[in-house]
Amino acid sequence: MKIIAGVDEVGRGSLIGPVYASAVILKKTINAKLLKDSKSLSKKKRENLCSYIKKNSTWSIGIASVKEIENLNILKASLLAMKRAIKKLKKKPTHVLIDGNKIPELENYNLKSVIQGDKKVSSISAASIIAKVSRDKFITALSKKNKGYDWDKNFGYGTRQHLKALKKLGITKHHRKTFSPISEIIRHNI
Repeated sequence: MKIIAGVDEVGRGSLIGPVYASAVILKKTINAKLLKDSKSLSKKKRENLCSYIKKNSTWSIGIASVKEIENLNILKASLLAMKRAIKKLKKKPTHVLIDGNKIPELENYNLKSVIQGDKKVSSISAASIIAKVSRDKFITALSKKNKGYDWDKNFGYGTRQHLKALKKLGITKHHRKTFSPISEIIRHNI
């Protein structure tokens, strides 16, 4: 019997925090027509779908930390988060479909990359929704402890407000020091 898992990650372009990946094996009970790329959905719709997906699937989350992103680079850290998500699934999939054009190194798994998979494959769409909602919740909690950066609105991406706050408030331990403009700020302050 074919057991297909979809995998996607979020947070690659953010200036802060970990990168999240999710792996999802959908149950037959799910209405796949509801599933879309997380970026095309409103926050409320994403959160409602996330709860629905979790009830109708086997799912997991994998995370790569800021330190791992800085030590490995963002691509390798994203692949590491994906690998962790796949290995954490309670059921071993016979096929793993991964959004994008790169796959993690993982022995004894049948892995295939799918370009724009979050728009084409239901289980990848589901993974993109779970990963996004999970990371957004984490970043929103970080925002409460690090006021002034508006992370609850920009989720760590380089918006005008975030960049302005960086100049005014400085770099936090949550910022990715190898990412521009953080690396330039560090270089100028040495």
